[in-house]
Amino acid sequence: MQMDLGTEQRGCAHYRRGCRVVAPCCGEVFGCRHCHNDAKNSLEVDPRDRHEIPRHEIKKVICSFCTKEQDVQQNCSNCGVCMGKYFCENCKFFDDDVSKNQYHCDRCGICRTGGTDNFFHCDKCGCCYSNVLKDSHRCVERAMHHNCPVCFEYLFDSTKDISVLQCGHTIHLECMNEMRAHHHFSCPVCSRSACDMSDTWRKMDEEVAATPMPEIYQKKMIWILCNDCSATSSVRFHVLGQKCPGCSSYNTRETRGGPAPVARSPV
Repeated sequence: MQMDLGTEQRGCAHYRRGCRVVAPCCGEVFGCRHCHNDAKNSLEVDPRDRHEIPRHEIKKVICSFCTKEQDVQQNCSNCGVCMGKYFCENCKFFDDDVSKNQYHCDRCGICRTGGTDNFFHCDKCGCCYSNVLKDSHRCVERAMHHNCPVCFEYLFDSTKDISVLQCGHTIHLECMNEMRAHHHFSCPVCSRSACDMSDTWRKMDEEVAATPMPEIYQKKMIWILCNDCSATSSVRFHVLGQKCPGCSSYNTRETRGGPAPVARSPV
């Protein structure tokens, strides 16, 4: 018989559930794998003892209501309580909050939120993306199988929202917003513009036109590399920025090399 004793007091800080997990790595009991990882990777723990729980290897759980230790299953074998309205046998995962629309992706090998009808799995990127990006995202092999370039948390199984940049690289959404708050608009990995910057470039054109350089600099030429289109060009130096003649981006940097051609005055 299945029982549901309510969800108000169930679970931990990360999930509402009716059980705790026995960590297969150290044999200790925690509310969930995140509780384990937070405890075992804190600054107070000796670096040699830090480790994370292998989620797919969890074999035992303890019912929060009758304290019966048992094999991983949705309903308690002793008192019958439902230990998680959403239950994935593959991931050994329980969660009462089904409003997240959890689903298991066989190709990712883990459970994700948002609803299976709203996401697709990109085989080259090796992860699930919103259907909004299905025909527009730039593929990067194993795009989420690395740490966030800002906070260094592993992205593939992060519970935080993730942003896919124009270049195809990925980053936590909150980290991206933090970068923008500090006026950083380029990808931390490849330096390409992280979003549509056309309005900003038009404003830069206006600023450059309104700020003539002193005569001594008017013929100074430098070589630049465009971070957006990867083109190398010789352009006139300007204190506010150097515009790529190919894609009109100001996301450029000066490169080293021989002297650039001297600017010719119009005839």
